[in-house]
Amino acid sequence: MKKLSAACMILGLSLFAGGCSNDQIDDHIISLQDKISDVTASDSTEQEDQEPSTEERVYMDELTGTLLDFDGTHLTISSNGETYVFDVSQTRLECKYGVVSSDQVSVIYQGQLSGTDISTISPIKITDKYHNETPLENRTLKGKVKSLTSNALVIVTEKGNTVTFPVTGVRQYYKKGIKAGKWVYVHFRGKFINETLVGDKQYDGSFTKVISVSDTDPLKVPAATPTPSPEPKKKEQHLRAKIVNVSTGTMTVIPQTTGSELTVSLSSVPVYFKGGMAPGSYVNIIYTGKFNGESTSGMKIRGITGEDPDILSVRNITSTVTGTILGTTANTVLLQTYDGVKILCSRENVPDLSSSGMEEGADLRVTFNPAKSRTSNIYTCIKFEDP
Repeated sequence: MKKLSAACMILGLSLFAGGCSNDQIDDHIISLQDKISDVTASDSTEQEDQEPSTEERVYMDELTGTLLDFDGTHLTISSNGETYVFDVSQTRLECKYGVVSSDQVSVIYQGQLSGTDISTISPIKITDKYHNETPLENRTLKGKVKSLTSNALVIVTEKGNTVTFPVTGVRQYYKKGIKAGKWVYVHFRGKFINETLVGDKQYDGSFTKVISVSDTDPLKVPAATPTPSPEPKKKEQHLRAKIVNVSTGTMTVIPQTTGSELTVSLSSVPVYFKGGMAPGSYVNIIYTGKFNGESTSGMKIRGITGEDPDILSVRNITSTVTGTILGTTANTVLLQTYDGVKILCSRENVPDLSSSGMEEGADLRVTFNPAKSRTSNIYTCIKFEDP
């Protein structure tokens, strides 16, 4: 059996290397199965009095199922009518769309699984199901805005369900402004399953992947067109300001020219945020009239546009999200934000300037890259620091 043990050890080392794709992993597993058959056949002809090998066998396998829940360190899946809860604190999360409710995933593990007893196995990585026949679809949900902050959008659907979506770094366009009671369309991936129900007709969409939000469907931002030169007193002006926070129909910003906070209404003017409304990021306020340095009195705001993260260098990206650490895996940290959603952040090659030690319960501020966080709900991050 030395041949089998050696083959298993080689497979284990190749999986631990971390650079394997899903196809490569399955190829390794198939290759291992072939090796097991070959070695078993040859061993049956060996003499019974041969000395047993002292090498420790390494068993690798996978379990495929539907992703139900995740709390930062434990991942729950359903497979063949059984529910499995894995400790993934030392496991890599490598699914294309991140951790998305209802996604079909594979748990690659070391050890031998017996029934639902997972005490004898160690998960190595969570990946997409190989040859997934039911990939995640783009979905649209229409609802009335109940509240909107930098990280959370709460809507009431046409069926009376209350749904909370994470909108950190998400593209948003409101042609006629945004306020409570307005109808919007949320484009997302994932499904609302029993595990996302948090109250009577209340759903937590933290583990969906929101693509965009708008008051038009489909989302279509009109191209800029030349306008006749206005009268001198009505000449359009631009005020660059940093976002402090968002509260449904208003946004608090700090203009670069003054350094003092300014509250701006979002309720009746076109607003477009390609990289979301994250604190620390910048907006361009288009207005006529005069800015007195203290309030919007004397200003007629014509529109508000967020910066474009696609054209910013990494050192100029300042979008942040702040929250309490719920748990970590080998390559992620899960935060609970102050406005009620869970945000999953990649730790891959990210400088940690915080004093948290990534301990559960500690507060953490994350600078993230919206341009590289559009496909997966595992956010691509730039740095970690104390709030």
